[in-house]
Amino acid sequence: MDRKPQLRGSRGPHAIACCAPSQTHTFIGLFIGSIFALMLSVLPALAQTSAQAMPENASARSYGEGWECNIGFRLNENACVEVIVPQNAYDTKRSYGSGWDCLHGFRKTDTETCIAVAVPEGGFLDPSGKRWECLRGYVKVDDSCQEIVLPAHAYLVDASYGSAWRCERGYEATGDLCNEIAVPANAYLNGTGYGQPWTCERSFVEQAGLCKAAVIPENAYFDGASYGKGWKCDRGYAASGNRCELIDIPEHAHLGRSGNRWECNKNFQKSKGQCVLNN
Repeated sequence: MDRKPQLRGSRGPHAIACCAPSQTHTFIGLFIGSIFALMLSVLPALAQTSAQAMPENASARSYGEGWECNIGFRLNENACVEVIVPQNAYDTKRSYGSGWDCLHGFRKTDTETCIAVAVPEGGFLDPSGKRWECLRGYVKVDDSCQEIVLPAHAYLVDASYGSAWRCERGYEATGDLCNEIAVPANAYLNGTGYGQPWTCERSFVEQAGLCKAAVIPENAYFDGASYGKGWKCDRGYAASGNRCELIDIPEHAHLGRSGNRWECNKNFQKSKGQCVLNN
């Protein structure tokens, strides 16, 4: 059987790759070395560019990276320009914001200027120095302070809403006036802010806007409630018209809590005016 001659050093069909690993390692080493050399040549240039990127009137940040404009300067595109403090303003000495603020008594406008706060007559400059308020006795109307006109028998009140005045005791507000309250005989002012401003004296009851003496029948006592007849029956008696009649308590019953009616005992129920066993 014929055999094909083999070349010295040959190991069959894969002999061409005998030296590939060493050549590959050499190539990778040369490539990495070239990249490293290139970075060494570029880094100084980058450092120089970074140093040159910091504009005039700037300094490196005290924390982190980069730079910031010095106090009194503000960033404008890539430059730090000086803060121009307008008239009637002062330098805030801060690295944020506009860098200035208006003096006390002046306010900032849309055109970045400071104008005096115009305080109207009857007003005062508030502690902020940027706005005004009205004095006591005046009310704010648009850009002015108008004096509050007090009617007779009225006094000023500090109210955030509603009227700025109230009527004195014994008077009630009717429009812009304080009219005297007509208190009937045998009545007194009760001082409430709503409802009837007066109350009948004891032993008197209100009838048609007047205080009339309560007529208390036998076996009753005066009741000062604002409603009712002005009297209540004693315990054991029930009202019948203008009288108090004795309650007839049936068998197996007792007086209720009010004392003016009866109730059946337990296990009994009411039926035709009597208490029958509840089976």
